[in-house]
Amino acid sequence: MSYFLGCIKEPLWQAALSTLNPNPTDSCPLYLNYATVAALPSRVSRHNSPSAAHFITRLVRTCLPPGTHRCILMVCERSDAFASACALARAFPLFTHRSGATRRTEKKTVIVEFFLVGQDNGPVEVSTLQCLTNATEGVRLAARIVDTPCNEMNTDAFLEEIKKVGKDLGITPTIIRDEELKTRGFGGIYGVGKAAVHPPALAVLSHTPDGATQTIAWVGKGIVYDTGGLSMKGKTTMPGMKRDCGGAAAALGAFRAAVRQGFKDNLHAVFCLAENSVGPNATRPDDIHLLYSGKTVEINNTDAEGRLVLADGVSYACKDLGADIILDIATLTGAQGIATGKYHAAVLTNSAEWEAACVKAGKKCGDLVHPLVYCPELHFSEFTSAVADMKNSVADRDNSPSSCAGLFIASHIGFDWPGVWVHLDIAAPVHAGERATGFGVALLLALFGRASEDPLLNLVSPLGCEVDAQEGDTERDSKRRRLV
Repeated sequence: MSYFLGCIKEPLWQAALSTLNPNPTDSCPLYLNYATVAALPSRVSRHNSPSAAHFITRLVRTCLPPGTHRCILMVCERSDAFASACALARAFPLFTHRSGATRRTEKKTVIVEFFLVGQDNGPVEVSTLQCLTNATEGVRLAARIVDTPCNEMNTDAFLEEIKKVGKDLGITPTIIRDEELKTRGFGGIYGVGKAAVHPPALAVLSHTPDGATQTIAWVGKGIVYDTGGLSMKGKTTMPGMKRDCGGAAAALGAFRAAVRQGFKDNLHAVFCLAENSVGPNATRPDDIHLLYSGKTVEINNTDAEGRLVLADGVSYACKDLGADIILDIATLTGAQGIATGKYHAAVLTNSAEWEAACVKAGKKCGDLVHPLVYCPELHFSEFTSAVADMKNSVADRDNSPSSCAGLFIASHIGFDWPGVWVHLDIAAPVHAGERATGFGVALLLALFGRASEDPLLNLVSPLGCEVDAQEGDTERDSKRRRLV
């Protein structure tokens, strides 16, 4: 590196910068491609992150020179450091079964340095670096779980991942499995997973510090594989269904990072684990299941299974954990990708304040979010059943199906429940191409940053922040040059 720096004089560096014309990005190789300087967009639209996080990941994947020992220098403002670090982490997935990787004798390393510009551009504190390390490790953990195929990442293996995180944090998980689920009334989780070789489970990691003033529950959908059940998916829609555990993976990665950084409130991560398989014991269309909420559900589509396991999860969070805030996160509907696209998760919530907070948190952390219509009085009738409290799939698939799917989950804690309920559908942004993104980890850390002792997570949290929205718009539209 020192040899390379000696070869690049200031005139050559200035010449390289002068060639950059980001539209939306641009790059210039330096000195025989030993290095590349790349520019991020100088402006972004109001529905994008000022950090331009998605472009950071793309630039690193395409421009980083080959080699065993590589270095990335990220030039950004302090407010963008969190989103930028998480974006960089997505460019380096952990999971691979390529034979060449196993034969490699020398381990690859990537060193990331931050150079802060603009206001508050002092040195990066050690505590900030530790926060970025924990956050990026959480992103890569979630991505690794999602990338791992079900012949390895079955419900048994996912439980081992949960136990590892629990051991690291000094927490013993609560685990309810197989027939015990049926006995205790978890008809949603049990009904979805009972046909699989590896039995379904509900697992909970609980962080209960002294002085906590509220209880928060993150409920993750952990369908380790989704064949669709007897309402089976086709040959073009089934590949990739290893990613249906993306919500539970995000909750696990975020929980580990949040507790490590000092979470001040009670925090429970609830994992609803099952494999939606086919076999003699599989749930049939027309079956009626009794869920943990005490409500009965007529199954009219076994491929609408995520809402069944999450209904049990949020009911448990409400009844047994006494949660004040329940957030469920799931790869729930293919319609989400149509409603809000590949980059923005969909949020559905009973709180206008939390809807706005999710959108702001997404912009600050790079995990973008956009609202869905919340109108149960118009949409919930889609689940009307003549023989049970509700069906599990809508009558009209053209009537806001992503909103309806979320409302099904909310109905099991009640639309009049006085607490805050937030539903995040991350079906599309959980992956980019054939690779997992670890989406949701950064979002949860930012959204609940005010409950953290960490200054950086406080900085990126939208809750309790008194910065005027108009000021944010002005900053976002100002012309800046940021480099990778």
